[in-house]
Amino acid sequence: MTSATSINLDNNIEIPKRGMPVTMITGFLGSGKTTLLNQILQNKQDMKVAVLVNEFGDINIDSQLLVSMDEDMVELSNGCICCTINDGLVDAVYRVLEREDRIDYMVIETTGVADPLPIVLTFLGTELRDLTNLDSILTVVDAESFDKNHFESEAALKQITYGDIILLNKVDLVSEEKLVELENFIRNKKNTAKILRTNYGKVALPLILGVELTPNDEHVFVNDHHEHHHHDHHHHDHHHSHHLENDGFVSVSFQVDKPFDVNKFEHFLLEEMPNNVFRAKGILWFDDSPLRHIFQLSGPRYHLDASEWNTAPKNQLVFIGRHIDANQIHSRLQQCLIY
Repeated sequence: MTSATSINLDNNIEIPKRGMPVTMITGFLGSGKTTLLNQILQNKQDMKVAVLVNEFGDINIDSQLLVSMDEDMVELSNGCICCTINDGLVDAVYRVLEREDRIDYMVIETTGVADPLPIVLTFLGTELRDLTNLDSILTVVDAESFDKNHFESEAALKQITYGDIILLNKVDLVSEEKLVELENFIRNKKNTAKILRTNYGKVALPLILGVELTPNDEHVFVNDHHEHHHHDHHHHDHHHSHHLENDGFVSVSFQVDKPFDVNKFEHFLLEEMPNNVFRAKGILWFDDSPLRHIFQLSGPRYHLDASEWNTAPKNQLVFIGRHIDANQIHSRLQQCLIY
């Protein structure tokens, strides 16, 4: 058996080159996936990383929030990665593999309402199996918001079930008692998962990259998934994943080339936001500010970060929740605009 070449990462870990290593980041709405992804990009040192970002919504907000928007970035078409985009995923992976400039590692961020199984089977059950090596599935859990009853979501539980490493994020916002309760719940769902506590997705990369925790055997996943029907990834229209329908999640997008009145928008957030919106994010333009405002809402919390515009100003927002009324949200946001 010939010895494989390897990459040295941060002087502490060597990643064997048995096909390009792939890490999948999954986790429920607002858990901190993009923050973790940014931590990886900021600390990757000399490692060349390709990032595939997918979103549940018509406007690609997350790709605009990544710290690295140069050639490390490969965008997929919009849509839920677990239901509609497996062919697009294969094509995107090939574009990375065929680049003249060598890529060392691939990280995929799924949507917050994704079932990880179809993307796993895309890597293990197609021709990608010989070209890539699925290293681990990282599941980010919001320690403050997540509990066994809160979301009543099939997707949220599957993300834990298939996670090799569970990153219990935002641990500074909860008590030790709540953390222990969450860890017990997670172990009850996946007793082999490695649980790491973190704030702002900060974790030493050797603990999460090049760890070789995902079994690269399609049958392990299929046998674990009692409801699974075989996915032919080249005819995915006939194999629709029903978890979004079961969970009742919808995405509402709003985009306009006019600024918001900041006081009216704040009133909308505090007084008029439907309580079945779990997650919202966007790029905001306010009439009294020359800056671009990055908006993030997760559960009851929201924050704004200001930066310089690098494009023409406009408002772009995406809301994700269960059974939300798009017309109601659009109407309320229209009332916040300056004409």
